[in-house]
Amino acid sequence: MMRRLSLGARLALLFAGCTAVVSLVAGVLFSRASAAHFIELDQQLLSGRVAQFQRLLEGVQDQPALAARVPALQAELSHQADLALRILGRDGQLWFDSRGTRSALPVGPGLNTLHADGMDFRSLGVPLDATRADGPQLNLLLDITHHQHFLQRMQRLIWLTVGLSALATALLGAWAARSGLRPLRQMGEVADSVSARSLTTRLPEAQMPPELAQLARTVNAMLERLDDAFQRLSAFSADIAHELRTPLSNLLTHTQVTLTRPRSLEEYREALHGNLEELQWMAQLVNDMLYLAKADHGLLMPSREALVLENEADALLEYYAPLAEEAQITLQRTGQAHLEGDRHMLRRALSNLIDNALRFTPAGGEIRVEIERKAGHIYLQVANRGEPISAALLPRLFDRFYRVDPARHEGSNEHAGLGLAITQSIIRAHQGSISASSDAGWTRFLIELPAP
Repeated sequence: MMRRLSLGARLALLFAGCTAVVSLVAGVLFSRASAAHFIELDQQLLSGRVAQFQRLLEGVQDQPALAARVPALQAELSHQADLALRILGRDGQLWFDSRGTRSALPVGPGLNTLHADGMDFRSLGVPLDATRADGPQLNLLLDITHHQHFLQRMQRLIWLTVGLSALATALLGAWAARSGLRPLRQMGEVADSVSARSLTTRLPEAQMPPELAQLARTVNAMLERLDDAFQRLSAFSADIAHELRTPLSNLLTHTQVTLTRPRSLEEYREALHGNLEELQWMAQLVNDMLYLAKADHGLLMPSREALVLENEADALLEYYAPLAEEAQITLQRTGQAHLEGDRHMLRRALSNLIDNALRFTPAGGEIRVEIERKAGHIYLQVANRGEPISAALLPRLFDRFYRVDPARHEGSNEHAGLGLAITQSIIRAHQGSISASSDAGWTRFLIELPAP
């Protein structure tokens, strides 16, 4: 299989090709301009000399009359060695040739370029008598061999220049391409050094040319996202192991203690009942993890039905009323709105927020559920009184298995820290967003959903 050219080699060949074409075009234009200039000079010279010879041969109509003018012709021709004269009769017979040869030269009227005896000539053929076109013909020949040699040398020089300039440009282009592509090689080195154990390497954006600075920022942002995702995945795996270790250890210990000696049927029943509670909690944890995995892969597909949001909130508040009364907590709902969404998913999200608020609201506190429609959006806020949460910790509230203060946790397996993560996944599946804030003794969770 033919090896593909590198980007640097392609740029070098492109530079060389462009330079060769430009040099060749310029050389051809210069060569043609030089040839045209020489033709123009030769024509001016021949035209001037033709006029002199016509005056010198005025009245000559036959060969005997021409013989009397030959000495004057030769004297005139002696002043310019590269000039030759031929005179032809009406029938084309050669009357006079200053070159002293009888070799046939294809002559004709007007300006022509001829080659004979290894020499090049520029010829100008005109009637000897300007008033009689059918009379004897006068033909001046100018030796332009040196002109042609000059043009040939110039053409060779053009080809040599084209070749050398293409080679020099290819070498310079290869060097320039290699230097210019150094940032890309740096990106390749960074990408090559990235692994699961090393996601902290970043590209030096300040040292990148403007054309690659945006790409460097994009690559760095990608590495930042990968690093964050990997850290979350590592923490998630550790949290899963930690959460499952306790109930599994309880099950093993309880079962081993139960089997240490024979027991009554009632004792075995109580042991199995205790194990069942642990297994139910583990099953719920696994279901919640599967739910979040579906959300991560965009597999949560909420149905769309018309909902009266205040009715859904009132139903949940009624469900939690006994727990709130026992904890001496006041529940309150204000506002109303209509939306389209999945009833069960939205109830689960709101239930998680109310349950979370009940667990962290002190006795005598208050929980408010506020609904508002504004500017094409529906806002649902769950607020509760309680200890403030640091602003630095607020973004992490929606992380899986995250707890603001483990000491505030109830210490049982009832809550694993997945409720807010599930709530966020449900809201995102409905094209909405959720945020948290904590100030002035109130902790607020604000849900924003698109209005129908």
